[in-house]
Formats: sequence, C-alpha cells, structure tokens
Amino acid sequence: MSHPDYRMNLRPLGTPRGVSSVAGPHDIGASPGDKKSKNKSTRGKKKSIFETYMSKEDVSEGLKRGTLIQGVLRINPKKFHEAFIPSPDGDRDIFIDGVVARNRALNGDLVVVKLLPEEQWKVVKPESNDKETEAAYESDIPEELCGHHLPQQSLKSYNDSPDVIVEAQFDGSDSEDGHGITQNVLVDGVKKLSVCVSEKGREDGDAPVTKDETTCISQDTRALPEKSLQRSAKVVYILEKKHSRAATGFLKLLADKNSELFRKYALFSPSDHRVPRIYVPLKDCPQDFVARPKDYANTLFICRIVDWKEDCNFALGQLAKSLGQAGEIEPETEGILTEYGVDFSDFSSEVLECLPQGLPWTIPPEEFSKRRDLRKKHFFFLLTSDIFFTLMFTGSYNLDLFLTLNCIFTIDPSTARDLDDALSCKPLADGNFEVGVHIADVSYFVPEGSDLDKVAAERATSVYLVQKVVPMLPRLLCEELCSLNPMSDKLTFSVIWTLTPEGKILDEWFGRTIICSCTKLSYEHAQSMIESPTEKIPAKELPPISPEHSSEEVHQAVLNLHGIAKQLRQQRFVDGALRLDQLKLAFTLDHETGLPQGCHIYEYRDSNKLVEEFMLLANMAVAHKIHRAFPEQALLRRHPPPQTRMLSDLVEFCDQMGLLVDFSSAGALNKSLTQTFGDDKYSLARKEVLTNMCSRPMQMALYFCSGLLQDPAQFRHYALNVPLYTHFTSPIRRFADVLVHRLLAAALGYRERLDMAPDTLQKQADHCNDRRMASKRVQELSTSLFFAVLVKESGPLESEAMVMGVLNQAFDVLVLRYGVQKRIYCNALALRSHHFQKVGKKPELTLVWEPEDMEQEPARQVITIFSLVEVVLQAESTALKYSAILKRPGTQGHLGPEKEEEEEEESDGEPEDSSTS
Repeated sequence: MSHPDYRMNLRPLGTPRGVSSVAGPHDIGASPGDKKSKNKSTRGKKKSIFETYMSKEDVSEGLKRGTLIQGVLRINPKKFHEAFIPSPDGDRDIFIDGVVARNRALNGDLVVVKLLPEEQWKVVKPESNDKETEAAYESDIPEELCGHHLPQQSLKSYNDSPDVIVEAQFDGSDSEDGHGITQNVLVDGVKKLSVCVSEKGREDGDAPVTKDETTCISQDTRALPEKSLQRSAKVVYILEKKHSRAATGFLKLLADKNSELFRKYALFSPSDHRVPRIYVPLKDCPQDFVARPKDYANTLFICRIVDWKEDCNFALGQLAKSLGQAGEIEPETEGILTEYGVDFSDFSSEVLECLPQGLPWTIPPEEFSKRRDLRKKHFFFLLTSDIFFTLMFTGSYNLDLFLTLNCIFTIDPSTARDLDDALSCKPLADGNFEVGVHIADVSYFVPEGSDLDKVAAERATSVYLVQKVVPMLPRLLCEELCSLNPMSDKLTFSVIWTLTPEGKILDEWFGRTIICSCTKLSYEHAQSMIESPTEKIPAKELPPISPEHSSEEVHQAVLNLHGIAKQLRQQRFVDGALRLDQLKLAFTLDHETGLPQGCHIYEYRDSNKLVEEFMLLANMAVAHKIHRAFPEQALLRRHPPPQTRMLSDLVEFCDQMGLLVDFSSAGALNKSLTQTFGDDKYSLARKEVLTNMCSRPMQMALYFCSGLLQDPAQFRHYALNVPLYTHFTSPIRRFADVLVHRLLAAALGYRERLDMAPDTLQKQADHCNDRRMASKRVQELSTSLFFAVLVKESGPLESEAMVMGVLNQAFDVLVLRYGVQKRIYCNALALRSHHFQKVGKKPELTLVWEPEDMEQEPARQVITIFSLVEVVLQAESTALKYSAILKRPGTQGHLGPEKEEEEEEESDGEPEDSSTS
C-alpha cells in the first residue's frame, strides 16, 4: 500500500490579528483551572501569555552555574495541566504546573527550566490518598526487563526489556531493562501528587473528577515539613523540539461567527489534550466545511503546528490531510504513526537503487574466501582415538560416518518473515557442545554513507503494530536477502562457543560466516519438542526440513539447546538478574476485515526462553569484544538503576501493606517476587499487581558511546546485572545493531575502523533511543486501539480484576484477563453511598449498593488494595473509548470472547528495557 510522504512542506503562517484576544469555546489554550494563563487585554493592548525564551548564551551560563536544569518534559496524559522533568539528583521529579509554566513546550521536548521560589512549590498533603507525583510516565520500561519472544499479531516482532525480560510484544525482544509495558495507575503511597480539578471535570478523559478527590492546595509553605513540598519550575528554553508537532483530531468552527477570525480560521481540537488547540486556515479545510461542519464531526484530521506566539492561547497550524472516520483502525493507525514521527512512506528510488539489482541474488564467489562456510561437513569424533586409527589403517570405514553437517535452524513466531537470527548446536566427543548464534549480515547490504544507510539511520527501528510492520529497511532486504529463510544460502555474522552442558564457556569465536538453515521452526514447534523429549514429532506437525537433516536431529538439537539454556538462565538469576514479567495482550484478526476477533494474554514459554538466553549471551559477548577493541568508540547499552525517590515510595508502600520485598538490588528484587507469592490464583494476581508497581521506578535502557561516559560503573545494565551489554542480534529491525556489526567487523580486522567521532556516535545513539521510545509508544497505542475496537465489537467483556490503588471516590484495577488497567469511579456505580477511610496506613473504600429489590438490604462491599473484584469493560459513545464498571456483588456473567489461537512476535532473546522513565 502506498503512503504519502509523512513529511509535509509547511509554509509559515503569520499571526492573525486579534488571535490573543479571542478565546476558543473552552479556553483550552490555558491551563484548566489556571486563571493566570488567560489572556487579559488592557485597553485593547495585547499582553503576552507566555514568557520570552532566554537567550542561548544565558541558558548555557545558567546550566553551567546550576541555576537552570535541563530534562525531558513529560506531560501527564491523564491530567494535562501537570508536567514533570526528572530531577538530576534522582529525587522526586520537578513539577511544572500549567500550560503557561510549560511555555509552549510539548511532551518529549528537551527543555531547560528555572526553579520557582520555594513559596510557589507544589504542596503534597502527607496523608493524601491521591499520591501520584510522578504519574506522567507513559509505559517506558526497558524491554530487557520483560522478555523477548512475545506475540505480534501476524507479524514478527519483539519486546525490549532489560536482562530481566525479553523483547516481545512491542518493539524489542530484549529483556534488558527488566520490565514490560506499564500504564499509569495511581497507587496510594507509590506516587504522590495533588492535582487541580480539570476544566472538563475529568481526570483521565473517561471519568469524572471531584474537588474532594483532587484539589490544588494553597497555604503557607513555611509551616509545612520539607517532605510535603515538591520543587516546582517553569520552562525558560526549549533545547530540542523532540515532539513531532503533529496531532490527530477534529475540526470545529470558531464560536464567534461575527469575528474576523471566523472568516479566516477554523479550530483544530487535538485528540491528545497535551497538545494545544490550533488555529488552521480555512483554505486548508474541505471546501464545504463552513457550510456543512456537522458532516465532518467524526472525520479525523492531521494538523501540524507551525508557530505558537507568546500572546496567543492557541497555536497556529496547517492541516496536513484528512485521515477518514474516527474509530476506524487504519485512519487511527495512520494518525498514531504521524503523531510520533514514524516515517511510513515508501522508500525512494535512490534508496532502492542501493539494493542488488540482478535478481535472484546469489552470494558472490569472493565471499567464500572471506568467510567460514558452515554449510560444509566437519569431522565428528565420537569414537576413541585408538578405534578410529585402527579403522583408518585397515580401510574398513566410510569417511561419511565421521562427517556431519551443522544443524542450523531458526525459531520464530509462526508468522515471522524477517528472520534475523538462527541457532546451531553440535555435540562434541567430550560431552560438551558447539553452540552458534548466527545473525543476518545486514551491514553487507547497507553500504556506509549510502542513501540506504541514511534512511535506515533516520528510521532507526522497525515499528511493529498489531496488524502490520513499518520496516526500517526495504522488504527485499527484510524478507528475502537478509532474512535467514530455510534451505537458502545466507551471509551471517556468528558467535560460536564451546559450552559445557552447564553453560560454562570454554571457547569463543566471532566471525563472518555462510549458513544454510535447514528449517524454520515456530515457537510452537520448538515447544512441542521440549515437551515431548522422547517422542518423535509426526512429520505433518513440523515444517519442511532439508533432506540433509532429519527431524530427529533437529529435535535433539532443540533439546540440547533447551538444556543449556535452562542452566544459563538459572545462573543469570543466581548472579543477580531481574525479570519483571507483565501481562501482554495478543490478538487474532479476521483475515478479511482485519478486525480483532479475540484476544488473550500471551504465554511466555520455554521455547521463548531458549532463544532469549542465547541472544543475551551473544549480545554480552559482542559488547565485551567491541569494548576491548574500541574502549572510546563502542556502542553499548546501559540500564541505570531505579529512580531513588520513586523506589523509596514503593518501599514505603510495601511496608504499609506488610509485603516483604527486598529492593536492595536487582537480584534481591527478583528473588522477592519469585519467592514471596504462592501458586494459587489470588497469589498470582497479587504478584502481577506488585510486578506492575515495581516497573514504575525503573528507568529506560539507553544506547551510548563508551568514550563519553567517564565512570565505567555507569556502563552497567541494572536488570541484567552485567557490566557491559549491547544489541547485536536484530540488525534487520534496529540500526544500533547495524552499527555494532560494523564495530565488530573492524575489531576482527574485516574492515577499517568506524569513521565516527565519539560525539557523532553518541548523537546517533541518542536518535536511536528517541526512535525506540517512540516505537514502543506506537506499539502500545496500537494494542490499545485494537483492544478498544474489540470491546466495541464484542463487548461488554467481563473479567476478574485486582485493586491496585484506592482513592477517595475511585479505585484502580488491573483487569487480569486482558492485562489492562482502568479506574472505576464511585459515581458511575449504582451506589447508595460510599465512604473512604484509612485503616492504619491502608486506604479503604466502603461501597453501599442500592438494592435491586426494595425489600432487600443494601449490599456493602469493602475495596482495599489487592481486593479481587469482578468488572465489566464496556464501550462508550465516544469513538474507541471504553470504561470499567464494577459488577454488583453476587452477580454472574459471561467472560467475553473465547480465547483464540495465539499469534506472536519474535524476540531476539535479549531482555529488553524494562524501565523507561
């Protein structure tokens, strides 16, 4: 399908006269409840709403002196007047209150802030039950924390989490960061925030907020203990506009039909309330929009901000295109991609000309002399030396008996088409094994400095959606030339070890190779082999296998790898690794309509773990190799420890709840999570909730250039608990891996040293980090989109849920069947009354239900953290919105669509960033 170029040629627009003196229908340009932000004009004279930015020179000097602080701006998606930047000292985030204080910066921008006087700092009520000071995070956990081989609907994908997890459902399969995808949930004692009542009276866009529940506090801060103050600041400069300045939303006519503005502009209302409302020229709008505005009430548009003046509540923008009807999957998906700056345009002719032109392509003869050919037969010594020589001198032997082919194969999701890793396992006469990880040699096909190289560097990552993938490289490379398809000769970069059955490394070899995979196993195939170690798997249940190998040989290789992987995994956790497994949703789609037919929680099994362990092993081995060769120029991946203050809040919460959780190290936390809970349903649900909470303090794993960090202790990967780590195993979908391949080739003498200064490499690393974060967010939004469609088409859906947090008039739940988190509001339930109190330090909400029969007594229900409840997810009238309603105690109902056969995405075996703050 051809997509228009996502980059629009934007022409600058002047500021319309009178913009600053005309407010939109709801004065949305100003912070809700922030009266100071309204544009008051004095005697017809326009007054600036926003401060003029400081000069570059003053900013630079302020940062050096420490009077200014820089950081990435996070705007709370549920309370868009609240924003934060991380504190440089790891303490509680710095609070930025309202649109005016944000000074036209958007979510994700790198900003410089100036602290306000202490009397203007945010007051946090010590006993407030609505504590969520750092609640502006959007699921930014390192993929290495969650697990690699997770599901992708009909596509190969991965999840990125630290060493603790695997790149799975979303974009990476590295469990390096130790945790999976999380969403905002307010938990008493974990996040400490007081909040202003939003102008729309809604806290998260789908539920009311009352003044009792969230209020802004104004009092004499001098009488307050230091702990109840949160440092507050204002934005004085935008260092880098990382937000795309694009938004999806709806067009409306201006309210004042008699104004000059009405004849020139329409009002664009973004779906994301963190983006301001935007004036767009009527000439950009459909021709009949002014005459028939209601015809476009449900039409989704893309708009780009081109300017935002100091004296205007609203930004100025240009309408880019009409996407289609809101609530439909493809228009919504295109909007998500555009908002997050994902380039989904077709590759240019200049890029495609960089690909091999003579097809079908075959390996050039000169490559055979430069590479180790793993397709050849090798001596296989199973006999003792005396018997071997006896046979050899008598001539009573067949040489083929002592030769064996490398049994190389891939294990991927059944629907995967971009196969970038293969495994091999050969038993040795001494009882050890020769194990190989073979990765597609993408760098061979991507000439350095070419147009293809430039576009791959810019895209930086493939983006995996529920229904499709936006590739980093042209499909000819992704699915054919580089993909390690079975029974086809391929160029690879390999790491080969001699391992004991316990996983101890006796020898290690790196080099360019040529392989021929004998079969393409799915995770289901490998799992069935693991679960049936002594039974022959019927040929009809297996994929085609090359005639040089038998299914028994492949089966035994999988069993041998599984045995070693179990030992590697056990040792990793003994050595202090962390894994935060979180619920991940997988869908089955209708082949004709593309709509979701069902969904289920993806099960992470032994076959996934097998691949993960060897991908982790390869990534760690390559990290050490390139760092030894280029200590100032290695592209590595670090995972910082959890944020100090948020971790302290979590420790306090666990103490209040009587949970014995050791947060002293990654390994201690992992041990607590695996040993604290039993195997019964209630214990497993509590573990899911606590795992979700533990993911919040985690930070994002980051690519970096080794030459720009002075302290080697900062190189460490917290979740994997290793000193050095990198990404080597997925070059088809990650540009960082392509750079690592080039560094490894230089370290092995295949090529000259990489012609990139450390600061240039760091800039590319920063860009890879940015695009990886955007990709993860897009993947999450795609999952949310499909689940919302499922609720709309198949709902209402019922499920058990566990309470995660209790507020005055609402409570948060983790819906166990679907892994989603929702807030349930008391005023949406058929209650006679409700009462909040604290029992000791634990919040408790008592619900008194209206009886269905007037002769019955009202039913009382007590809601506390870790309560198990029954909830109903039901669609709302607004497109793709759904809410959670608590079921009345004692009622029964169906549990939604039946589970469908799962489809999964591929993982590259390495735990991904489990944290991303």
